[in-house]
Amino acid sequence: GNTKFYGAVLFRPRERDFGEVPHHGGVSPAWPLAYDDLEPYYTEAERLYEVHGTRGEDPTEPPASAPFPYPAVSHEPRIQQLHDDLARAGLNPFHLPVGVRLDEEDPEKTVCVRCNRFDGFPCLVDGKADAHVLCIRPAVMQRNVTLKTNRKVERLETSPAGRSVTRVVCDDGESYSGDVVVVACGAINSAALLLRSASDQHPDGLANSSGVVGRNYMCHLNSALFAISKEPNESRFTKTLGFNDFYWGDPTGGFPHPMGHVQTLVKSDRNILKAGAPRGVPGWTLDYIARHAVDLWVTTEDLASPDNRVTLERDGRIRISYTDTNAEAHKQLLRRLHKLLPHLGMHPHLVPNSVVRDGRIPIGGVAHQCGTVRFGADRQTSALDVNCRAHDVDNLYVVDTSFFPSSSSVNPALTAMANALRVGDHLLERLGGTSRTAHTSEVPA
Repeated sequence: GNTKFYGAVLFRPRERDFGEVPHHGGVSPAWPLAYDDLEPYYTEAERLYEVHGTRGEDPTEPPASAPFPYPAVSHEPRIQQLHDDLARAGLNPFHLPVGVRLDEEDPEKTVCVRCNRFDGFPCLVDGKADAHVLCIRPAVMQRNVTLKTNRKVERLETSPAGRSVTRVVCDDGESYSGDVVVVACGAINSAALLLRSASDQHPDGLANSSGVVGRNYMCHLNSALFAISKEPNESRFTKTLGFNDFYWGDPTGGFPHPMGHVQTLVKSDRNILKAGAPRGVPGWTLDYIARHAVDLWVTTEDLASPDNRVTLERDGRIRISYTDTNAEAHKQLLRRLHKLLPHLGMHPHLVPNSVVRDGRIPIGGVAHQCGTVRFGADRQTSALDVNCRAHDVDNLYVVDTSFFPSSSSVNPALTAMANALRVGDHLLERLGGTSRTAHTSEVPA
């Protein structure tokens, strides 16, 4: 799925992200559980996804019960220079927590080859720590696991009373059943599946008596930028550096509200730049810019709004309605990044700092999607309980980023992984298992 294409930056949200947080654009709601409830599962997920990093470099990071399982991925020379320049400017750059199958002490045997296509592309040598390589392949080796491919689930059908899912119906007419049904299609498609599964017992969509299914869609306010370095940037594997100095705001700089996170992005090349360049720009210009580009990814928390939602058209097509909810905080973060450029070895004459390319990700970009089937203690304002089981349907769970009540300002993948492990433990207890390794019951998903 999506982890084939993700950048494998696996952050834990900050402790405060689990509480109610005031923002410039509104209030981010509290979660029905605390960071401490997920912390053991974050540790387990970091081991499972081979996360590389160094504790203590990021002053905003939450407490952890164990170090990262693997050492941080080293910076290449130009990124190391960026790290040093940020530190001299008074900031706190750190090594990104990256899920990568890399052993820098034994390069002859390592899987990852440190290419320039790690972020946004599938890894053809299985060097990226993705769900297929690390979870699906080992799972299908078990005798009690069957993976059905090339199936599209059209709807879920329930018992006459509507309290349990009895059939998972596919577009080819096949159907499946089980004591437990887990939906994990991604925040957009999970919501769409539940809406498509409307029935007499569930007229507004399955598990939707609260009316929140499809609402509160979040996808972060993300910008992809590049600045022009005075020196060539010959880096290949650039996804190694981040800083969170403005995560909670800049009170001394006049903006006390949370702003977000900055990290390095996949290295630009001529083809990437050509896609967004004005027509007629010479190839040699694109080559020069690409060789000197330092690429950055800027993330600000997207606040939940019931009007930002996933709906279905009459012909079944999915529609996403979305309006920015926290744009000023994102603009403030970009402004501070722009002001830093003269201190970061960026060329002041070739491209003025004020016209560094700022590309907001449009609605068609659905990275970091979350929030459309939120969990909570109140059945009136949530679709799922704290264990991600539907309030309305006893054997239905939704276990992907749909359950998020808020998005924080860091990549959501590790929280989805940790929560899946947490819900897995709950299912083992529900089904009478004693431990994850000893469990042999079939749980159709």
